[in-house]
Amino acid sequence: MNSEELLALLSAVGHAQRLRVIGELAEGRLYVSELARRLEMSRPLLYMHLDRLEKAGLVVGRLELSEDGKALKYFELAPFELKLNVTTVLAALQEDRSGPTDPHDPNDRKGTPT
Repeated sequence: MNSEELLALLSAVGHAQRLRVIGELAEGRLYVSELARRLEMSRPLLYMHLDRLEKAGLVVGRLELSEDGKALKYFELAPFELKLNVTTVLAALQEDRSGPTDPHDPNDRKGTPT
């Protein structure tokens, strides 16, 4: 995880409404209209929050068809563990400096001693 990804994650959980979304989804997956009703939030506003959570890898959305043929967008929590300490921050900064490495790519020599 680089610093940009770390900041996206922290930003995603750093909002009261998004924490409420996580709390509701902790009980199981829900479709957007039901989630909006439970949170007493408009669907456009909810989609904005869900988008931030999804980009941070905290929720997953899937479009499914109901029995009557309606398309419903369901969201559920992705498995995650949030641990923030000095080591996490330093690792993100190191990732920024060195960039991602691919151990299977013989042309990617980042992090390989020369």
